[in-house]
Amino acid sequence: MTDGRMTDGRMADGRMAGGLRSGLADGLSGEGLSGDEITVVHLMRHGEVHNPDGVLYGRRPGYHLSDLGRQMADRVADHLASRDITQVIASPLERAQETAAPIAKARGLTVDTDDRLIEAGNVFEGKAFGVGDGALRRPANWKHLTNPFRPSWGEPYIEQVVRMMGALSAARDAARGHEAVCVSHQLPIWIVRSFVERRRLWHDPRRRQCTLASLTSFTYQGNKIVSVGYSEPARDLVPAHLLAGAKPVKGKSKAFGA
Repeated sequence: MTDGRMTDGRMADGRMAGGLRSGLADGLSGEGLSGDEITVVHLMRHGEVHNPDGVLYGRRPGYHLSDLGRQMADRVADHLASRDITQVIASPLERAQETAAPIAKARGLTVDTDDRLIEAGNVFEGKAFGVGDGALRRPANWKHLTNPFRPSWGEPYIEQVVRMMGALSAARDAARGHEAVCVSHQLPIWIVRSFVERRRLWHDPRRRQCTLASLTSFTYQGNKIVSVGYSEPARDLVPAHLLAGAKPVKGKSKAFGA
């Protein structure tokens, strides 16, 4: 990329991420270790959503799990049955709450809500977002695509990191010595994982390793993140075009299941 704005955006992203790592040392440094106390926080992406019109629903209310999405949620609940989960927390959006419900029910817990787990804001919410037949074909929308490093079409990546790290820390504190499940959305999960693993925040959305009903698991020793794991308990239920690295299909988009 040689466009000055994009280059500046990329450099600014790197500088801000570096500064943010210093500011969020609570979760990334050795400070705050408390013996061998281990806590695991699982960031779970919600299951498939009923979305017959194929729009990017983002933060819009009224989008619920499909029948397949409910199967995914039940599958993950079964997968986690033997784990020492004491806290179940979810984004306020319906699809996240419904995904969290069977995990909490199996343990006699209630689903707590943390607004910081919400989907990333996006100017294309409510628009069709397929391959060759959606919002990107309209010149009026091109002004939103000038800076992929911030990004210019939605909530800044840095802001997503701040709120998601806050949500992780709160879940860790609530589940000290045990495990917590936080149900969120693809982009915020991928961004906070990229931050913790010291990758750049701007990326190719098709390469996100965060499929429907997946678990991105952060293991803490005391306050420090010592490892990040990833698993897909419901992979066999996920439509092929929604898997990481799948080729785009006309009329369908990975964004639908965000």
